[in-house]
Amino acid sequence: MAKAAKKSKSSIAASPAASAGKVPVKGGTRVAGESGSSGAPGINIGIDRADRAAIAEGLSRVLADTYTLYLTTHNFHWNVTGPHFNSLHAMFMQQYTELWGATDIIAERIRALGHYAPGSYAEFSKIATVPDVPQNPPKAMEMVRILVKGHETVSRISREFIPVAEQAGDDPTADMLTARCTVHDQTAWMLRSLLEE
Repeated sequence: MAKAAKKSKSSIAASPAASAGKVPVKGGTRVAGESGSSGAPGINIGIDRADRAAIAEGLSRVLADTYTLYLTTHNFHWNVTGPHFNSLHAMFMQQYTELWGATDIIAERIRALGHYAPGSYAEFSKIATVPDVPQNPPKAMEMVRILVKGHETVSRISREFIPVAEQAGDDPTADMLTARCTVHDQTAWMLRSLLEE
C-alpha cells in the first residue's frame, strides 16, 4: 500500500529544500552521519529514516552557523573598546551565553534523530554560512553591524528548514527552529537599534 504524502502545516511557501524533500548539501559536504549500532534497537519515533537524515543535515547547518556566531560574539566581548565598552561588553556576554546554550539544544536534537552532530572547526567551516570572526577586531559599532548580519543569517537559515521539519511531521524540530528565529530576530533588532542616530 502506498504511503500517503505528508503535508506541510506551514503557511510559508516551501523552500527548494522543502519541495525536494531533502536539505541541499553545501559545497558537496555531507554532515550528520547516521549513528547507532547493530546492538541497539532501530529508531521508531514516527519520522522515517530519509526525513530524519534531511532534518539532521539542516540542523547541522543551523548548528554550524550558531556556533560560528557564538564564537564571534564571544570574541567581540573580549575585544570591544571605546566609549560603549561597558554596555557592549555586558550585552555581548548575555548574547554569547544564550548562543552557547542553543548549540547544545540543536546538537542534542540531531542526536535524538539518530545522527551524529558535527563538532569540529573543520566541519563547521565547510557548512557555515555565517562568516568567521574578523582576524583584527573591528571598531565597536562595526562589531554590532557584523552581529546584526550574523543573527539575521541564522534566522534565515533556520526558517529555511522549518517546512522540511513540518513536512516530515517533526513538530519538536519545527518548534525549536521557530523559537530560534524569535531569538535571532529580536537580538538583531536590539543590535540594529544601537546603530540608529
